[in-house]
Amino acid sequence: MCGITGFVEDSTRVGNQLERAEILERMCTVMAHRGPDDQGTIVDDVVALGMRRLSIIDLSGGHQPMSSGNNTLVFNGEIYNYRELRQHLQGRGYAFQTKSDTESILHSYEEYGDNCVDHLRGMFAFALWDASRRKLLIARDRVGEKPLYYTITKNGTFVFGSELKCLLEHKDVEREIDPESVDAYLTFGYVPDPLSIFKGIKKLPPGYSLSLVDGKLTTKQYWDFPYEQSEERSEDDYVEELRQRLQESVRMRLVSDVPLGAFLSGGVDSSTIVALMAREMSEPVKTFSIGFAEDSYDELKYARLVSQRFGTDHHELIVTPDVCNIVDELIRHFDEPFADQSSIPTYYVSKLAREHVTVVLSGDGGDELFAGYTRYAVDLKRQGFERLPRFLRQNVMKSLSEHLPHGARGRNYLYNVALDPIDRYIDNISVFTKLNRGSLYSEDFLESLAGQQSAVAMYRELASQVTTGDPLERLLYLDSKTYLPGDILTKVDRMSMAVSLEARVPLLDHELIEFVARMPASLKMRGDESKYIFKRAVADLVPKEILTRSKQGFGVPIGEWINDQLRERTHDTLRDRVTRQRGYFRPEYIDVLLAEHERGRRDHSAALWTVLMFELWCRAFIDNAGPSVARCAGQSTLMPVGA
Repeated sequence: MCGITGFVEDSTRVGNQLERAEILERMCTVMAHRGPDDQGTIVDDVVALGMRRLSIIDLSGGHQPMSSGNNTLVFNGEIYNYRELRQHLQGRGYAFQTKSDTESILHSYEEYGDNCVDHLRGMFAFALWDASRRKLLIARDRVGEKPLYYTITKNGTFVFGSELKCLLEHKDVEREIDPESVDAYLTFGYVPDPLSIFKGIKKLPPGYSLSLVDGKLTTKQYWDFPYEQSEERSEDDYVEELRQRLQESVRMRLVSDVPLGAFLSGGVDSSTIVALMAREMSEPVKTFSIGFAEDSYDELKYARLVSQRFGTDHHELIVTPDVCNIVDELIRHFDEPFADQSSIPTYYVSKLAREHVTVVLSGDGGDELFAGYTRYAVDLKRQGFERLPRFLRQNVMKSLSEHLPHGARGRNYLYNVALDPIDRYIDNISVFTKLNRGSLYSEDFLESLAGQQSAVAMYRELASQVTTGDPLERLLYLDSKTYLPGDILTKVDRMSMAVSLEARVPLLDHELIEFVARMPASLKMRGDESKYIFKRAVADLVPKEILTRSKQGFGVPIGEWINDQLRERTHDTLRDRVTRQRGYFRPEYIDVLLAEHERGRRDHSAALWTVLMFELWCRAFIDNAGPSVARCAGQSTLMPVGA
């Protein structure tokens, strides 16, 4: 697990060698947290490549950049089938100098060229310089576990990195906020691929590779979620194969030369991972859980139940609500505005785990694969409105909702059920819906969005690519392409890497995904029961209490905190002259949100947190004055359970 970065210059404008080396050094240094064990750089010809290493496999022999012949590689991630690749490539005559998985990518490129990505099973982002062809190949794993940003500057320099802050260290990279990305962030709480918050800087989408030859970029999609005609098999056959594939996926992710453990939330996904790990490991699994003082958010009792069942070496911490002191730190790690409140417990559980292990397995991905989110059931219940004539929904119901005053009971619901199916779902998962973005955005900001593609239109286009006819599969595909890489995996990567911890996600093994995608949707959601087939497959493994408990997200009591420990900072920041002069929002609408939330009339915690995180990001990354001083009723603390 590492961080990679670098740049390729126009051959007619190659800079001073010392200056190039200093730029690369800064680009590596700002992501030292991703790789505290080692740093490697190379500056040669038109190319500069750098990396920071967190040593996991072949601790002494995996130094990067790694070269073979004319090819040089920097790589972030893990290739779980590297031993099989190594054996195959040795049979083809390739000689290996190390025991690292990095070398398997180099020789795979020599054998298969750009199609080497088809042979890699794992999580990865890499950059490979082929000196003989004067070509740079970069690629990102199929699902998006590892990040990769890139841009071409006005001088023709191609700059890339695992984190956005790496690119910002290059003198020619500009910081111009992209209105389209701001709109996307305020709609969904994150900036989705391929956008970044800055104009001209993009994220390489999951399942894509990019080649650069003589200044010309060529992108290629090499993999996608294969929602297609389902296979005609018995339910029992699906259950049996799913069990085998789950066990295999976990087994592959236990390869490590350093200690490893697991996040344990007490939900069915993480509990399954721990149970399967216990089957494979000769010593107790080290498990890590986070709790809250607020009972309605605390899942420790379920985590303890699983720990006791499988005899794990269990570690817990209680997160107190005085979190102001870490908010600015989290903003700096995400680089872009990011509003998922569960980043707070994810950071704390990562910090706890790093005190004991270097690698953890996580249960993320199960909700997108097996329809685990409650919003799928909500959408199912609202499908009945589709039977109403469209003119009634659009011309009467939607129009009426748009004319109702803000805060009118039923206004948002009426607007939502009047929409067409995909728009209804997108509206339901939005932080600020189209109905409310019009009230939030200032006239100047609305004008800047003229002619820009909205995030909603982008999502609608994605959903239309699934033609199986089952509405649920369109939603699963959409979330797997947007919410999963843009929110869930971004959160896990940034918060684990913030403390130099590697997180592996067995449920997102691409061969497992390909199998599950071919299952009938009716096996994933049976009536309003989510994860039907998954629960059947692990019924003899996971405690019944875990399988039958109601869905509880990995959230925090942010609504209470905004009215208590975070109240002063939230009010002061959102009503500050600097915030209001920035020109994105209507001040009177922000005042309405603050007042209604404080009085308990509406829960606007998600909306307020989203706007607050955007403003604090602006102060950290645009104003260059650093984050504002936190004002809290105490200090941010981690309290050991039983202390």
